[in-house]
Amino acid sequence: MNVRIDKSIAGLLAAALFAVLGFAACGISLMPTKDAWFTQHYIIMQDFERDAYRTLSPAGRLGFQDLFWKYRSAQSRAEFEARLEYVKKNYWKENSQQPWNTDRSRTYLLNGSPANIDIDQNNSWPTLGMPASAMVTTNRENEDVAANRAEVWTYSYEKYLIQYIFAFVQPYQWKRIQTTTTEGNRYLGEMETYNKTVTFGIGNIQAYKQALSGLEKTK
Repeated sequence: MNVRIDKSIAGLLAAALFAVLGFAACGISLMPTKDAWFTQHYIIMQDFERDAYRTLSPAGRLGFQDLFWKYRSAQSRAEFEARLEYVKKNYWKENSQQPWNTDRSRTYLLNGSPANIDIDQNNSWPTLGMPASAMVTTNRENEDVAANRAEVWTYSYEKYLIQYIFAFVQPYQWKRIQTTTTEGNRYLGEMETYNKTVTFGIGNIQAYKQALSGLEKTK
């Protein structure tokens, strides 16, 4: 783990944090659900699975959960469960009820451990060019050094380096910022699709879809 960051990202962080704070103030959620199983597995599900799950009755959803891993390999399930345990242990401060339902946790569940994590250390918080009215001044002496400004997770995909940037927002939230500052990030979607369809791929997709079609739907 390196304690540094590319200076070219600083301006991006300043602008993006305004947007992040705005979304937080509006209470916008990308996944408005209390279904723990769904929020755990949502990030590795393919689009047709997400659509199907939302149409099912409570009994149908239980059936879906059984089928979900029945048509995937035991190795992929073991890998997912290991990642899930990791995020429960390491990212619980952001969401104590659902530690897996945060930006960093979802990224880890889908992609696994990054090849490298850069931490931008800044002990004097309001240095992003943001107005004082947008900041909440607190004593940060007892906080994890990782919470000082941002984390940059770098993944290696084929011959490319792909980065995820997470900005810190008080009291203890890490919000993902989409960036194209890294040339390899044009392949970010391709890497995520690979992990959904290969790392957590479905063994017999036609048989799986047929089995899903027989589940009980909401009336």
